[in-house]
Amino acid sequence: MNWRIRKYSWQLVPGTIKDIRQQVFINEQKVPPALEWDSTDEIADHYLMVLTDNTPIGVARVFSTLGDVAHIGRMAILPGFRGQGFGQQLLRHLMSETGQEFPELRLSAQEHAVPFYQASGFHLCSDAYDDAGIPHFDMRCYAPELVLARLDDHPRPMISGEDSTSWLFDDEQSLIQLMDSIVGQARQRVWLYDRFLEHDLYDRSRFRELLSGLARHHRASEVRILIHDDKPLIKRRHRLVELTRRLPSHMAIRLVNDELPLEDQPFLLADRDGVVYRHEFDGPGGFAGFAHGGRVKLLEDAFQRMWDGGRESLELRQLPL
Repeated sequence: MNWRIRKYSWQLVPGTIKDIRQQVFINEQKVPPALEWDSTDEIADHYLMVLTDNTPIGVARVFSTLGDVAHIGRMAILPGFRGQGFGQQLLRHLMSETGQEFPELRLSAQEHAVPFYQASGFHLCSDAYDDAGIPHFDMRCYAPELVLARLDDHPRPMISGEDSTSWLFDDEQSLIQLMDSIVGQARQRVWLYDRFLEHDLYDRSRFRELLSGLARHHRASEVRILIHDDKPLIKRRHRLVELTRRLPSHMAIRLVNDELPLEDQPFLLADRDGVVYRHEFDGPGGFAGFAHGGRVKLLEDAFQRMWDGGRESLELRQLPL
């Protein structure tokens, strides 16, 4: 069946949008009306999916409260159209439209809908919580454009432990999106090896927040950073160094021992499955894997060997916070 999607501001939404939300959320799912109709409606864009004869199918809304984050919500498909792929098409339309402007998409998913969103590249980023009496999880996607370009080849794209394919990249933007997607799913460790901590890659607010969240919210977590040169960190204040010094029980930076065998390519490891591997220190080209346990094990052994032979930077330790 052919369909189309229309976009409205709250002031101009047709009654059909409100009727669908009333039927699905309030009547069917027993969400209290006071929770369903909130002030966010006034700042959101509202979407109505219809057949070519204007038969309504479903709705959704998108809003942004932060400069680089869009929130998808209130997605609902009428009962007679469920299980036919309309929800997936609606979600991917939202990803296509908002992903060009916002590098991060977020949503709150009901527990039963988590696999549905994972099929479009959204990963879990919270524990379960109650919303209107229904278990929910926060989910996010850091690479909507990359996901949309390769959905046909990836049943659960960029989901840690499940997506066993390799994601090739040759530009810094794709590298950053893939790196954040992998680090954002880590629950135990992130090990990073590079020549130095390039500011454009590693001194970004999102990257710091991801490492800080791992270190603060997971008791047994560890972040290890292994570099060749600490002079750029001393010359230009690097906020990742500050974070490491504030969380010394979970985060550490070491310098490699140049007299011992060293790896020729930089890489990042997340837990037992995630890897971002670059072909050279000075270029963005390489690949990322979300379920590459074998390669992670090989690089893990190499990293551990270099880490054991490395040393702490006295200069970084003496820098004032």
